Amino acid sequence: MHRQGQGQRALRVRREGLIVTNNRRAPGGLFVLHASALPDNPYDGHTLRDVIDRTETLTGCPIERAYVDKGYRGHDAQNPRRVFISGQKRGVFGVIKRELRRRSAIEPIIGHLKAEGHLGRCYLKGRAGDAANVVLSAVGHNFRRILAWLRYLLCLFLAQLWRTFARPASINPAS
Repeated sequence: MHRQGQGQRALRVRREGLIVTNNRRAPGGLFVLHASALPDNPYDGHTLRDVIDRTETLTGCPIERAYVDKGYRGHDAQNPRRVFISGQKRGVFGVIKRELRRRSAIEPIIGHLKAEGHLGRCYLKGRAGDAANVVLSAVGHNFRRILAWLRYLLCLFLAQLWRTFARPASINPAS
């Protein structure tokens, strides 16, 4: 596709990608638990059951509650009572209400994936390239979280090491 004033470069329309993270605060930041490409732009609600099953299989832990955006209305989840849609008023109170407000914490992760993980523009060809790009962006994000945590631990270790060797040795006078 060629547009006037943009030279000969081809513009490519992005296909949809799906990102799953945990909802609780983590000391090192939120990890991406599941990432997949969704070719042919399917309805969000039709993908929820498959994504929940795959995430449970991948992590080995059952998902207690899922907090999703309004695109997942009319979803096909196995237990619809544990899926909460943003803006929902019925059955939302206490812990669920607080966690539903926390759903917006995934937006910065998607921004980081697009900016630092090169998810915004895919240079790989075809559906397999789109799927690989989404997964590799998620893996890169998780590696950046791990490296940040290791950097913090290294600084703590070096500070303790510096304190240990910076002390002047006490000399006992011979009597």
